[in-house]
Amino acid sequence: MRKWLSSAAYRIAFINFAAYAAGLAILGVFVFGVMHIAFSRQLDSMVSDEARTLQDEYASGGDGELAEAIAVREASASPTRMLYAVFAADGHRVHGSLQTRRPTAGLHPIVFQDPSEGPDAARARTIALPRGQSLVVAVDSEWLEGIERIVIIIFSLGFVGFVVLGFGGAVVVGSYLQRRLESISSSAEAIIRGDIRSRMPVGPREDEFDQLAATLNRMLDRIEGLLDNLRQVSSDIAHDLRTPLARLRNRLERGAVGPLNGDSLVADAVRQLDEVLSLFAAILRVAEVESGETKRFFEPVDVTAMLAELAESYGPAFEDEGRIFQWSIAPDLSVRGDRELLAQSVANLIENGQRHTSKSAVVRMTGASAGSLVCVQVVDTGGGVPEADLGRITKRFARLESSRNTEGHGLGLSLVSAVAKLHGGRLILQNSAAGLSATIEVPRSGQAPADFSRERRTRKKEEQPE
Repeated sequence: MRKWLSSAAYRIAFINFAAYAAGLAILGVFVFGVMHIAFSRQLDSMVSDEARTLQDEYASGGDGELAEAIAVREASASPTRMLYAVFAADGHRVHGSLQTRRPTAGLHPIVFQDPSEGPDAARARTIALPRGQSLVVAVDSEWLEGIERIVIIIFSLGFVGFVVLGFGGAVVVGSYLQRRLESISSSAEAIIRGDIRSRMPVGPREDEFDQLAATLNRMLDRIEGLLDNLRQVSSDIAHDLRTPLARLRNRLERGAVGPLNGDSLVADAVRQLDEVLSLFAAILRVAEVESGETKRFFEPVDVTAMLAELAESYGPAFEDEGRIFQWSIAPDLSVRGDRELLAQSVANLIENGQRHTSKSAVVRMTGASAGSLVCVQVVDTGGGVPEADLGRITKRFARLESSRNTEGHGLGLSLVSAVAKLHGGRLILQNSAAGLSATIEVPRSGQAPADFSRERRTRKKEEQPE
């Protein structure tokens, strides 16, 4: 019992059971009261009708016919036990077997003397007759009381049965709720003990508990991803800072032990420190975007105008290098978001195409709408990316072997992916016929964020073998 009282699941179940039992009891009392009133009115109607019939007998045949009619009725075996009496003006009974005091005129309960049971209750109708006489017709209330006793016994047995059934149901419901909650609690305890990969069990019914477990699992996936990202960032920062700081230290050490051009040493030191500062600025920018803090500054963005400005800005640079830059922008493209972040993301994709392709490569930027999404695609003819690397190049500091000698820290695509997620969209990287295709999908203005996680879950289910 103490276990049940200390469990919220059992308390909820028993509170529902108590409400169910109380409602059933109230319903029984109400039905019994309505039944009692209905039967009482039926008895009153029977008594009144019988009294009027005998009154008519008296009016047509006088006292003798009234006495004969009462005698005939008392001789018959009636299940309702009609009782009759005629009282003289002085109050003594002259006809009938009803033993009671002379009642007043009207319809009301009386107490009479039952030969076998003693004093008993009845419903009586009293009608005044000529010469001061009174006609009394009554019906024994035992008939009604017997019906009511049967009803009470049936209801009591039914109530006890339903209470036992309801209590068993409350125990089953409480046990089920406690079992579901304990499964979530045990998984949480495992995570607290350090098993970060443990997840809440999700059943096939997709009820509220399953939806809660699925939501918690997505939260844990996000936390695990952030922890992995933190470990990766810590490792990559140490790795990426080691080279410029080591070069700076060597340069300063050489300047300390030997004669070097002071201006050259300072300029080189400043350049190395600028590289370190740019790395930290890029890291902070990605962290700021992933935190979602900039989301509160969202406003309508004219994507068509933004892409046109980027095309005009990068077109001359491509021409100077002998590359080909093409663009195609649909009209009336708009989203709600941060214009600066979106422009920087598209610029990162264009610069990747410019930096990692040959002089004869073609880079094409396309802006279009696809249903409720605005899609910005940058495709190059640079040869693409190995399939094994497509899934990791959006992580921080991820760089391909072929890009080790180029400028940058491997944060560009990480920023693009973070900006797309911030706007409720995603970044899609895939190899095209001649190179790499990078597409940013963002919901149009007024559209809810797309549920890409459901698409991934559906795809995983389709890929599972039967």
